[in-house]
Amino acid sequence: MRELSEHYPLPQSEITVLLARWRSGDSSALDELTPLVYDNLRRLASHYLSSEKSGHTLSPTAVVHEAYLRLLGTGTSYNDRAHFLAMAARQMRRVLVDHARQRGRGKRGADWQRVTLTTSIPEPEPQLADILSVQQALERLEAFDPRKVEIVDLLVFGGLTVDETAASLQISPATVDREWRMARAWLRHELRNTDGA
Repeated sequence: MRELSEHYPLPQSEITVLLARWRSGDSSALDELTPLVYDNLRRLASHYLSSEKSGHTLSPTAVVHEAYLRLLGTGTSYNDRAHFLAMAARQMRRVLVDHARQRGRGKRGADWQRVTLTTSIPEPEPQLADILSVQQALERLEAFDPRKVEIVDLLVFGGLTVDETAASLQISPATVDREWRMARAWLRHELRNTDGA
């Protein structure tokens, strides 16, 4: 499977420059940044929701709109494209989780959001899980290994490559690859136990 960022590339240097201008107080940079980022995030949201069961009420535009408003409302100063996408990934996951909770999807199998725990690392078949179970598992993982949760957010929800994730977290690509494999195995185990409960 090709990585999401290959399907939906953002102009890396342009985004970084616009973020720097915005951070330094140039409000016009946000006007230039918005269409570049918004369109890309909408394509990512479409990808996430493409495996959603038919008739769901959440659209890619709604996911991105809510995530983008949350991003702007945080007052966070984004360092570069990877940092911005990391925060966007986390906000998009939160939007999906909040929507699932509002829809009362706590019951297993009830109108669920499916999340594929894959990136470009080959595997026999995609592993699908509902977003609430994934969120609960990520919360448990974050309690003892927050960096692995950041890696999952960047790779799965942010669409970053292993190299971009490594740069964002200031670790080696080999470390990202190793920790992603461990996080994915741990999540699969947790989700299997949740399903069997």
